[in-house]
Amino acid sequence: MPLFLLPGTLTRHLKLIDMRILVTFAVAAEFAPWQKRHDFSLVQLADLTTYQAEIAGASVVVLLTGMGGARAGSATLGIQTAATESGRFFEVCVSTGLAGALQPEIRAGEIVVASELRTRAVSADLPKSEISCDRELMALAKKCGARGVRAFYEEDHIVITAAEKLRLSSLADVVDMESFEVIGECLIWGTRGVAVRAISDTSEDDLPLDLNLAVTRAGDISLKRMLGQVLRQPKSVPGLLRFGRQSHKAAGSLGSFLDSFIPQLAARSEAFSLHKREVAQAG
Repeated sequence: MPLFLLPGTLTRHLKLIDMRILVTFAVAAEFAPWQKRHDFSLVQLADLTTYQAEIAGASVVVLLTGMGGARAGSATLGIQTAATESGRFFEVCVSTGLAGALQPEIRAGEIVVASELRTRAVSADLPKSEISCDRELMALAKKCGARGVRAFYEEDHIVITAAEKLRLSSLADVVDMESFEVIGECLIWGTRGVAVRAISDTSEDDLPLDLNLAVTRAGDISLKRMLGQVLRQPKSVPGLLRFGRQSHKAAGSLGSFLDSFIPQLAARSEAFSLHKREVAQAG
């Protein structure tokens, strides 16, 4: 059933609270540490996996988009359509998750926020290869401990080697796979957006396995496929364990950041709601 036929489902699961915030992660492992800190309810909307909780007086909807720009853009379109049909708009979107550093000064575990988002691919909906994040949201993220960087670059695959990171370093400071599509789609709907990432691997790090081979059609990581690679490359185990520890630590740091950032957003609900009304009236 198309998602736009399910507005009533969304309405029943969302309380009438002043501010509504959309937070996107690619996969459940990125969300898990933050999920444990709050009473999130699973809400399945057609083929979209979402979680909802009230945090600091705001209604927070977490969307798991799957890895990759196309999946992330489609999922964001779906949730925005459902929200609009139900008359319950999102004031703010935070595109978040893990990412790789492209500059040597950015270290594993750091939280970074982008001024601009860049990509190679463009579409009819997003004809530009560069978009700007909301300046007020970026300033607030920096106040909550994020490191401000010039740009994130959205790739269509997991960047595995330090050599490829070096080639991309002239384009941006951080590489991810979803932020451009998520924030770009939200801007179309009049939702203010910011991209925040926790760094799982530095610019000098080669990932121990080609994780692209483990990505499923749904945009998740298959542990069985990873195990198959490990069996063929047993020397990858120490590096894989190290990368796993770094990723887990980064996801935990991201949860701590969100626990600071979301209440700050909620405290500004009146200003953000006013912005949303002005956008709607202008449209």
